[in-house]
Amino acid sequence: MEEFTQGVRFESLNLSPEILRAIAQRNIEWSTPVQAGCIPPMMDWKDVTAKAPTGTGKTFAYGIPIVEHIDPADENVQAVILAPTRELAIQITDELRLLATFKAGVRCVCLYGGQPIGRQIDTLKKRPQIVVATPGRLADHMKRRTVRVETAQTVVLDEADRMLDMGFIHDVTRLLDKMNKRRNLGLFSATISREVMDIAWVYQRDAVEITVREDEQNKPDIKQFRMEVAQNEKASTIARILEETGFDRCMAFCNTKGSTERITKFLQMEGVEAECIHGDIPQKRREQVMDRFRQGKLRVFVSTDVAARGIDVDDVDIVFNCDVPDENQDYVHRIGRTGRARRQGVAVSLIADYPAKLRIEDIAQKTRNEIIPVKFGEDGKLSVVESK
Repeated sequence: MEEFTQGVRFESLNLSPEILRAIAQRNIEWSTPVQAGCIPPMMDWKDVTAKAPTGTGKTFAYGIPIVEHIDPADENVQAVILAPTRELAIQITDELRLLATFKAGVRCVCLYGGQPIGRQIDTLKKRPQIVVATPGRLADHMKRRTVRVETAQTVVLDEADRMLDMGFIHDVTRLLDKMNKRRNLGLFSATISREVMDIAWVYQRDAVEITVREDEQNKPDIKQFRMEVAQNEKASTIARILEETGFDRCMAFCNTKGSTERITKFLQMEGVEAECIHGDIPQKRREQVMDRFRQGKLRVFVSTDVAARGIDVDDVDIVFNCDVPDENQDYVHRIGRTGRARRQGVAVSLIADYPAKLRIEDIAQKTRNEIIPVKFGEDGKLSVVESK
């Protein structure tokens, strides 16, 4: 497995003027390590397995070769990208459309549950060459024969570990079996789990293996704190921290739908502009909330873990763990929303009981993160709790 620790200039990767122009629109000159490692082999139609931390630019790593390979004159599906959540699928589609800005005739569709299927069928009638989808909704369209994907030349599984963890393995393998004319398969994952290795072994041939280590260059710069608070004081604590720090782009994570609703309501009572999303909120409403947050019109975005991997905003000031997550990996993904794009981030975990205290200590040990205990001092300012 080849390791990449630094990027290269995009202009050195033999890309088309149209792609370079689209990238330049974003004021980007240098690729990230995962992009430098993946773009050349994928341009050469090679299978790729890439292990890279969240937030390192994986969408461009496979999106650029896909858009470069599309033949606009061919109205068949030429590329399929599978993602575990609707939020991630929407985000990927937005990035691909940006890359295809100056490539006339390249069309992209996003298929996911929670949106009326009729609207997606109408979009499919425009004969898109790139299909971005969640596995369940793509399987649904294939059963209805509203999309044919057996012509796909490139297939990508994004957040492959998460997708297989969520129980999509049978959907994914059935879809891969249908797309047997593909020329290359890309697996992109934060961790290479047993299931990801099994998919690679069965469906890839002589894959180029790329890993981007979470070294100091790629590891987000995140100051991590924990605070002991009463259960009913979590929202007021968040409001107080925001008042003291002046942060205005914040994410707060809860373990349950009920918890997100409660925290949001109490934050609003504290005068903080907050909204939440979870599985029971209609998709259209979820997209409206996320758009408001992306545009900087919403100070606190409260969510269950369903959105932890689905939202890619580069400048979140602070992440609050209103509940300590059950899985160590969820903690890593939550706090990874901040400290991106070479900025320092802040994460605060609110501890309301002894089990949560044990969990955060276990997370600190297992993930090798320093999580500093803090409290409000007599002067009302945040201060480090001195160890006894």
